[in-house]
Amino acid sequence: MRAPAVADGTKVSMSGHELVFGQNIFTPRDANGILHDAAELHARIEEDGYLLIRGFYDREAVLSARIDILKQLSEQGRLAKDVPMEKGAVGQEGGNAVLPHDDVLKMPNYLRLVNSRRIMAFFERFLGGPVLTLDHKWPRAVSTGVSTGAHYDVVFMGAGTKQLYTAWTPLDDISLTMGPLAFCPGSNRLDILRSTYGTADAHNDLLDGHLSRDPHDLIESLGVQWASTPFRAGDVMIFGMFFLHGSLDNVSDRYRISTDTRYQLASEPVDERHMGPHPGNIPKAENRKTMAEMREMWGI
Repeated sequence: MRAPAVADGTKVSMSGHELVFGQNIFTPRDANGILHDAAELHARIEEDGYLLIRGFYDREAVLSARIDILKQLSEQGRLAKDVPMEKGAVGQEGGNAVLPHDDVLKMPNYLRLVNSRRIMAFFERFLGGPVLTLDHKWPRAVSTGVSTGAHYDVVFMGAGTKQLYTAWTPLDDISLTMGPLAFCPGSNRLDILRSTYGTADAHNDLLDGHLSRDPHDLIESLGVQWASTPFRAGDVMIFGMFFLHGSLDNVSDRYRISTDTRYQLASEPVDERHMGPHPGNIPKAENRKTMAEMREMWGI
């Protein structure tokens, strides 16, 4: 099912900065019409930087994965009391949750989804050979009033192959008010960004891996445009390591529940920091610089 374009004039926000559809944020195009043509998929992701596939997963499988996460949130006391767990309402304790690896291992429906034959077969066809998925997964519950700043994934997991792909999966029907993914089409082709920010490591170089939390800053400094859309459980967004993305503000009273997982050719080097049973708490170097310092050095 394809989502209709968001009406021009619809206002949303990112870190408190207003964006207006039809002016500086737009509805992205989906890739469903080329889903069975690997060459066209490669051409599209080279041009746009992303593949938006509507209805990729079985909806019920996705909603079962969501329940796994809600159970973890309930155990942590993050959900609103006297509201059915299935609503995912933010409680007084609130706060974001990125579940640690040990908790993820307790979520069978979630793991069944993100390790499914459905997604592995897609990447085998897309990449042309046997693939693996990083052991560490990132199921997220984003609370009211929160958004994610714009960033490249490569600065967080760039110690292996650069041909690593993110699958961002909404685990719910996510409206614009719930803070869905927001991104900059074509940002994978910004050579100035790839050769500066894209070479950094958030664990060794940067105090904060986000390039900016102000979408207007990036419109002005890089000439990008923004895109976002409501998502439905079953949709998936696929993009590479050099793709600028973040999220809109969650202005609802519910958690925005989603996950990002990574896939690559099994023959390529792997970022071992994200493999194995350890929880993925990577030590950070002490001499990291602020993003403002690095951007001044890079001239962006």
